[in-house]
Amino acid sequence: MGINWPALERQLRQLLPQRAVVSARQELLSYDCDGLTLSRHQPPLVVLPETTAEVSAVLGLCHREGVPFVARGSGTGLSGGAVAETECLVIATSRMRRVLAIDLPNRRITVQPGVINNSVTRAVAGDGFYYAPDPSSQVACSIGGNIAENSGGVHCLKYGVTSNHVLAMEVVLPDGSVIQLGSELDEAPELDLRGAFVGSEGTLGVATAITLRLLRKPQSVAVLLADFSSMEAAGEAVRLVTAAGVLPAGMEMMDRLCLEAVNNAFGIEEYPADAAAVLLIELDGQEREVAEAVELATDFCRQAGARSVRQAWDQAERDLLWKGRKSAISALGRSYPNYYLQDGVVPRSALPQVLAAIEQLSQSYGLPVANVFHAGDGNLHPLILYRANEPGIKERVQELGGAILRLCVDAGGSITGEHGVGSDKRCYLDWMYSSDDLATMQLVRQAFDPLRRANPGKIFPTPRSCAESARRVEVLAAEGVRLPAGAEVF
Repeated sequence: MGINWPALERQLRQLLPQRAVVSARQELLSYDCDGLTLSRHQPPLVVLPETTAEVSAVLGLCHREGVPFVARGSGTGLSGGAVAETECLVIATSRMRRVLAIDLPNRRITVQPGVINNSVTRAVAGDGFYYAPDPSSQVACSIGGNIAENSGGVHCLKYGVTSNHVLAMEVVLPDGSVIQLGSELDEAPELDLRGAFVGSEGTLGVATAITLRLLRKPQSVAVLLADFSSMEAAGEAVRLVTAAGVLPAGMEMMDRLCLEAVNNAFGIEEYPADAAAVLLIELDGQEREVAEAVELATDFCRQAGARSVRQAWDQAERDLLWKGRKSAISALGRSYPNYYLQDGVVPRSALPQVLAAIEQLSQSYGLPVANVFHAGDGNLHPLILYRANEPGIKERVQELGGAILRLCVDAGGSITGEHGVGSDKRCYLDWMYSSDDLATMQLVRQAFDPLRRANPGKIFPTPRSCAESARRVEVLAAEGVRLPAGAEVF
């Protein structure tokens, strides 16, 4: 027997303000996908709570009525994780945007999940602090979504991902009960359930108050922009810099296709139009430390074959150099109406071989692939560019995306670095984990959500959704492009 959605709506309207329940068909269209637009599923009902008590009341009702639910932040995710594939109630936290407490002496801030990532830094910037995790979508993505996906960003090379900056959380479990995970201390003696929750993609409950670690702004910051005549040369610069023990705050790379799009969209003269690749290196710390690191990194880039290396010390000039990287995806959108963004990870030493293999796959499938990625930690973001009105294009695009992820796994890497598994990559999870591993993960999930009503169908392979698609990609990988023999991976 299915869910009686009109009856559920009436009950929800008794628990929440009228404006907090969305049921009009045209308004529900806003929730039919996240940043992954290949698949769309319109939910039957959406609620927008504003407090922990309201979230608890909604989940308590879902528990009693047997209603599955999907938590959703700003909807900027790229793995289909915030989408109701089946008939689920969507719980959108976008109205939970209050800063609850600021504790500068202890370098921490507590916020609701709907607070935008960049707003955390803005709340404390005047006192000389900032929040380190900075996804490219930081002006739009929310802290709750960052926690769900364990997001990274440009500065994760030196400062780590979201998990490294979350101290404690107030969490509403799927039965409506409220618990505390973690501690406001850096280290706590109990089990690290906080760490289990971060990156669980909404399958364990809903975080409603999050205590984050703040950092002091560095004394000195410099950004280098080096341009190269080949991606391999840029990759060699990455290897030389990291092998020498220089630890940049971030290292980002863009290929020719990205550069052309950025130059066409924004006309940033600092990005040479004829370069095959550019490498952005940000260095921060004490003044003398940064000055030495800049000289070392500049020398290594030139050793690797950089045609020029530009140094930016002024804030406005640094922002200009970063503008192209931060806006690369939107720039590509001006030239191509649709894109499919993947998120594989490879060891740094395998970057040249994997990038060459991705180019071969691009040619084999007849689809352009633009590459923009966190070069320092090997987190690739290949963008498959296509036109949605072409017959059969969706299947072709997804097969190419799966083949790219197969390359990453074969190189000793992962199918995701920061975008999560969601529905998009669940069919490939068993490339990395055995059946025993997957069963153990399910036991952890069951401890929080024994009825599996939180974000059902996400992350884990299901026979109905995965039997054919994963097998097809494996066959294509076996017959198609592989990493060159003897590729240096670890």
